[in-house]
Amino acid sequence: MPKIQWTNLPIAVRDHLFERLRERQISAEDLYQLKLSREAEPDTPEGAWYKDFGSFKICGNGKYPKTFLLRGQPATGKKL
Repeated sequence: MPKIQWTNLPIAVRDHLFERLRERQISAEDLYQLKLSREAEPDTPEGAWYKDFGSFKICGNGKYPKTFLLRGQPATGKKL
């Protein structure tokens, strides 16, 4: 299984992630939880996936993170 790729993202994906961080006002505390998860280098399935952090979700497809959702917003794919 691939690992989530956080570096050298396509420019459009990177810009979209930063835009969603600002728009959804993800807190520094929440970002720290994301950092800890990144350091664990979780495997991802082929296809859609998401990881629920409680106050937000990160969603992706294969090795790429794709967007951030807020609590209550439905996510699709395999839960990590």
